[in-house]
Amino acid sequence: MIRSGLRLLLDDEPDISVVAEASDGVEAVELARRLRPDVCLVDIRMPRLDGIEVTRALAGPGVSNPFRVVVVTTFDTDEYVYGALRGGAVGFILKDAGPALLAEAVRAANIGDALVSPSITLRLLRHLADTHITPTANEPTPPLSERETEVVRAIARGRTNREIAAELFISLSTVKSHVSGIQTKLRARNRVQIAAWAWETGTVKTKGCHVTR
Repeated sequence: MIRSGLRLLLDDEPDISVVAEASDGVEAVELARRLRPDVCLVDIRMPRLDGIEVTRALAGPGVSNPFRVVVVTTFDTDEYVYGALRGGAVGFILKDAGPALLAEAVRAANIGDALVSPSITLRLLRHLADTHITPTANEPTPPLSERETEVVRAIARGRTNREIAAELFISLSTVKSHVSGIQTKLRARNRVQIAAWAWETGTVKTKGCHVTR
């Protein structure tokens, strides 16, 4: 029922077409590899192969030509969503996010960006704290400059490149250059992994963070 609802919402968008549906994780991987869709929406909880394994199979570190995977979840119950993000997902949305946010997530993934909503990010990190999940990224990373750290904190709070440019009074091209450099230093594939690194290392903290919905 949820899958059918998502398809109706997406097919209603003039620039989005749903090319296939899968009833379980194994079928999802098979269809994705055969059809090569621009974006894959993956549920965390699926029969035969869960969303974490599907994400790793389609976008994990060992995948030479990774897919753009957006995770669809309910953070109240899905304690393993963090594993999907570490596995290569480029975005995550709630099942009841609504048509506008759903379409925005697909479009963002399609152009190589990521949808990281501030409110959703904070819900995720609070949930991880409650379940005492410890960070897995212990490898030393090259130090970030003061400006790069500011950019990382902005990304972790869900700011777009344009918003970061306005906040830091720098050009859009400069922001993009910083993001590229940060990805190289952190070995991060996308903005979601930058945000995850920022939260797990304490570079940005929940306390004092203004959140808009």
